[in-house]
Amino acid sequence: MTFLVTERCIRCKYTDCVEVCPVDCFYEGPNMLVIHPEECIDCGLCVPECPVEAIYAEDDLPEKYKNFLALNKKLAKKWPNITRRKAPPVDVELWKDKEDKLQHFEE
Repeated sequence: MTFLVTERCIRCKYTDCVEVCPVDCFYEGPNMLVIHPEECIDCGLCVPECPVEAIYAEDDLPEKYKNFLALNKKLAKKWPNITRRKAPPVDVELWKDKEDKLQHFEE
């Protein structure tokens, strides 16, 4: 099992989760983060740190987010590793409660 970042992170990109990850398995894209599923040690420390509840255990992934396992795996190999917390985007308040943000995803 691994943990995954889902669509709820798009345009929010809070990095609170990065600070608590003991194995630095987060990777940063233009407008969201992903977790490298092969590096994640399944500790779950990141889950309560995410203000938008974008992180799920693979076994608890809602059906509508099933494609995010492949997406996390693919993008973690492409995007740079992030190990320190950063400020969220300036417009995060406009996006944090929105659903169905996949059309705003930037690879």
